[in-house]
Amino acid sequence: MSDLSFAAINKQLSLSRRMFLGSSLAAATLPAVARAQEAAPIGNLEPRQLPARSLPVPTTVSKELQAVIAAPYAPEWNALPEDSAAWKDLAAKSAESAAPAIAAIREHFGLTVEKTTMAGVPVFVITPKEIAPRNRDRLLVHVHGGGYVLFPGEAGAGEGMMMAGHGKFKVVSIDYRMAPDFPYPAALDDVMAVWRVLMAAYDPRKMAIFGTSAGGALTLCATLRAKAEGLALPGAIGPGSPLADLTWSGDTIMANAFVDNALVSRRSWATGASAIYAGERDLRDPMLSPIFGDFSGFPPAILTSGTRDLFLSDTVRTHRKLRQADVVAELQVFEGQSHAQYLTPSLPESEEAFAEIAKFFETHLAS
Repeated sequence: MSDLSFAAINKQLSLSRRMFLGSSLAAATLPAVARAQEAAPIGNLEPRQLPARSLPVPTTVSKELQAVIAAPYAPEWNALPEDSAAWKDLAAKSAESAAPAIAAIREHFGLTVEKTTMAGVPVFVITPKEIAPRNRDRLLVHVHGGGYVLFPGEAGAGEGMMMAGHGKFKVVSIDYRMAPDFPYPAALDDVMAVWRVLMAAYDPRKMAIFGTSAGGALTLCATLRAKAEGLALPGAIGPGSPLADLTWSGDTIMANAFVDNALVSRRSWATGASAIYAGERDLRDPMLSPIFGDFSGFPPAILTSGTRDLFLSDTVRTHRKLRQADVVAELQVFEGQSHAQYLTPSLPESEEAFAEIAKFFETHLAS
């Protein structure tokens, strides 16, 4: 595939990701009481009033990324699906929108993608045309994002395909059950079911689990659950921009509101989607919000975010908590990027992000 055609697909995927992983699915405006709570003082500490300002596109990133940063919010970013049928229709549209880009990624890297099942869970086994010799006995397990509601089927495997292509690893991408039909703990149950199958076939020390956004949260939750159940932990993990706190309490949830042109603000679709996934459960449950879990004994971790990411605080807080537990943990934060924009194909920054993650896995997975 020519660079020109891949760049065109990249532009299309950037739009579809912005629409379906980000701003176009934003929830309706919060009630007045919630808006008041957002601006309420804490004790005698008053919130800072910020002057209106324009935010320029940074000159410190690649020209390709500048175009992504400059993209406006999608026109219907505050539309909220009204019922389960509407959420499922939106999920189907997200898959349809991503399909051309998924096909382009597969062709660009010359990947073989096989759909199968493990313990009854659909998965995609992604094999690059050449597996690096050092990675021949290693396996990466991918958990996709999309707020627990979007990117069903092969549409969710794009990040896994990019990791296979850039890192020359074999990857298993899990097509877990999603809300609204299957709220918590269905997604986590499916990840754990696949993990048990793979543990029987591979040395866990030679496997890593990774994913972005909801996939990053599930990466952390799966590690917490494996630890709680006495199962072998992976040799390394890669939670990218994890949705680690369903209470939406991190500093950049407010500081980067309307700066992030993917998720836009806490009033986005992701808040509604995470509520559908969580149901009536306590949002501080570590199996929903892993930031409240015990990270002691975790495997080495690499975390990825961007300076405009609404979830930068979730990523930073997770990194600090891992370090406080004496876990080997690296944090890479990319200039100017909003939520999950390092997943945009053909950006120089995307290649750099995946190269760093691959290098981390190569360093920390057993040979």
